[in-house]
Order: sequence, then C-alpha cells, then structure tokens
Amino acid sequence: MDRFENMNTFAYIVEAGSISAAADRMDVAKSVISRRLKELEAHLGVQLFHRTTRQMKLTDSGRAFYEQSVRILADILEAEHAVSQFHGALKGNLKVAVPLSFGLMHLGPAITAFLHTHPGIKFDLDFNDRQVDLLAEGFDLAIRIASLPDSSLIARHLAPIQAVMCASPAYLEHMGMPQTPEELIRHRCLAYNLISNSDNWHVYDPAGQLIKTRITPYLKASNGEFLRDAAVDGLGIVLLPAFIVYREIEHGALLPILTEYHYSQLAAYAIYPQTRHLSQRVRAFVDFLSKRFEVMPYWDSCLRHTKNIS
Repeated sequence: MDRFENMNTFAYIVEAGSISAAADRMDVAKSVISRRLKELEAHLGVQLFHRTTRQMKLTDSGRAFYEQSVRILADILEAEHAVSQFHGALKGNLKVAVPLSFGLMHLGPAITAFLHTHPGIKFDLDFNDRQVDLLAEGFDLAIRIASLPDSSLIARHLAPIQAVMCASPAYLEHMGMPQTPEELIRHRCLAYNLISNSDNWHVYDPAGQLIKTRITPYLKASNGEFLRDAAVDGLGIVLLPAFIVYREIEHGALLPILTEYHYSQLAAYAIYPQTRHLSQRVRAFVDFLSKRFEVMPYWDSCLRHTKNIS
C-alpha cells in the first residue's frame, strides 16, 4: 500500500466531491480510486465517508484526517518545489480562472511576460465571467473583479478598479449631455446584465451620498467589450470599468460624463482556497501580478484629467 498515494487520492475525492470526479481529475480508472480509498480506510481502521447512492459526506474522522492530510501533502509538494526551484526554474501546472474582458485585455500580456521568466510553468486558463468553485473544479486560483464578501477563500488585492460613465461624441451631440444622474432616465443606457438589479446604477455624489439612479436599458449584454463598442457606435451611455474603455477615451471615441460623481469601489483580486498551502508557483504568479499592477494601473491614466463636458 502506498500511503502517500492513498492519502493524495483521499484528498482528491474530498475536493472533487465523488469518486468518479476524482478519477476524472486524476486521469485514472474509477476502480483504482475505490481501491485506494478502501485500503486507506482499512489501514486507519475507520470509515472516512458516509456513503449514499447520491453523495459522499465526510465522517468526523474523515474531516479530521482531511485537514491533517492537506497540510502534509502541501508540505511535501512545497519541499519538492523548493528543491526543484533551488536547482532550476519553477515548473508545473497552474489552472487559473480569469474574467473574460480583463483576462484578454490585461492578464494575457501579463501571463506572456511571466512565461518568458518561468517557461517551465504550464497554464490552463478558463476565460469566463462565471464564479467558479475553486475546490470542486480543481483551480489553483482565480482572478475576480469584485467587492469581495467574506468567504472561506484567501484574497490578495491586485489593483483598484474604477468605473467611468461615458458616451460617444455623436450620441452626446444628438441627445445632449446629462448634468445630473437623475437625467439618465431620459437617455438610452447600455447595461451589463451579469450584475443583480442592472436597471439601477449606484452613483455617489461629491459628498459621498449614494444616489440609486433608475435607468431604462436600451441594450443589455453580458460582455463589457460589446457594450463599449455599442457606445462607440453611438447607441447610448455606458457605465464600465476604466480597464475596458481607457483606449477609447484616450482616442476621443468616448467622452467621460458626470465626472464629479463616482461609483461603487471594486478591485481585482487573486483568490485561492485556504485548505492547502500556497504553492511556489501560485505565490510567484500572484507576486508577479501584484508588482505589475502595484502603482496606479495604466488603464486609469484616462481618468487623470477628465472633466465634465457641457
């Protein structure tokens, strides 16, 4: 019996949620996973799971053993990577979930730069705006744009994310420049529909007072770049992160409006589960991203000298 292999398999079953999912993730037969689990339970003399036809739940003994196992496995992996790094470059896989627009526009170049320094790293990237389950889906970390609530995840702040309201010069010439948030109800607005209550934009006045601004969306979409392009084409007013619209603002294709107001504060975070120690690969990548964006992000340069146009 390989005690290390069986312990590692047990951790995979817990994190994947089933024997079948663990077998898929480890790329071995389901019968192998079942055999290893039986061997481990026989060796320990305890039952690690309550099994039903639909699910597997950890017993109290199983939960305690899992908590100890992940620490031991992480220490072994960390020792291996430390020795490997001492004798050479970082190596191994990194499975990362990244938001679509931010990932393509800003993380793509960052990952390319990281790989030039660490060519032994192999990335598996999921470009998607959905909120993934890191443990269940086997991700090492995720990048999220959020006002992050309390959770069982560990978060590392990477960069502030500022929003900007803007429209094309042609639209503003035709429809007029709104002077207050309340006037937006009379304008065509382009709304991001993956947030709750997308028919209201939360705007803060210069004194910091919240104004819940009702809009009537002319167009809704689940992708910020699509909404940006629609705004450039004169379809309406859009409220988007500066990292999506900064080039269009710099080139004059979009004009910031209501610039004395500000919006809900978001940030880009690197998040990862706290069940395992942070690997050298994850730590190096998160440190790299933090350093790359530690000063005011380059995409916020478009906001430095903006002023309301009337």
